[in-house]
Amino acid sequence: MSAIESLVREFSRLPGIGRKTAQRLTFFLLKSTPEDGRRLARAIERVIAEVVACPECGNLSADSPCELCRDPRRDPSRICVVEEASDIPAIEGSGQFRGRYHVLGGHLSPLDGIGPDELNIASLFGRLENGVTELIIATNPSVEGEATASYLFRLAAPTEGLRVTRLARGLPVGGDLEYADGVTIAEAFSGRREM
Repeated sequence: MSAIESLVREFSRLPGIGRKTAQRLTFFLLKSTPEDGRRLARAIERVIAEVVACPECGNLSADSPCELCRDPRRDPSRICVVEEASDIPAIEGSGQFRGRYHVLGGHLSPLDGIGPDELNIASLFGRLENGVTELIIATNPSVEGEATASYLFRLAAPTEGLRVTRLARGLPVGGDLEYADGVTIAEAFSGRREM
């Protein structure tokens, strides 16, 4: 296999990158300066060598514990549970949440062999014993995300003094009703509020 084909194959293994995009990336690198390619290679090597899962929340960071867990301005009594560390920037970008996070590392998917033991669930319930008053479940609105949310709710609901909430779902800002699926519209109706 040629060096070009090898790089195309490696790029196409990345999520969201098909063969055509992988070829475009490869030829872009070949047209760039050798230093550009070396800088990319060094950045990849550095991420692999330095980034670890935070021992407290599971977020990916070069620091241990991560900067969010170390931040004294964040409210430790509120924990937002997400499927992946890549979900955190979206929530942070909203500016609406100033608590702590907990990364599950995926969602329940029995067909794929992913049960509760394969997720970062046990440490979550260890954290709930330290004065947590609200558990916000922010799993994805997929079948697996809903199953994971239901499972977490069943485990957490009996905890005295703990409020378990789920992010609301519905129509996105700027979306058109004609393009929304029935489940999204149903969620929007069930989550409606007074104006």
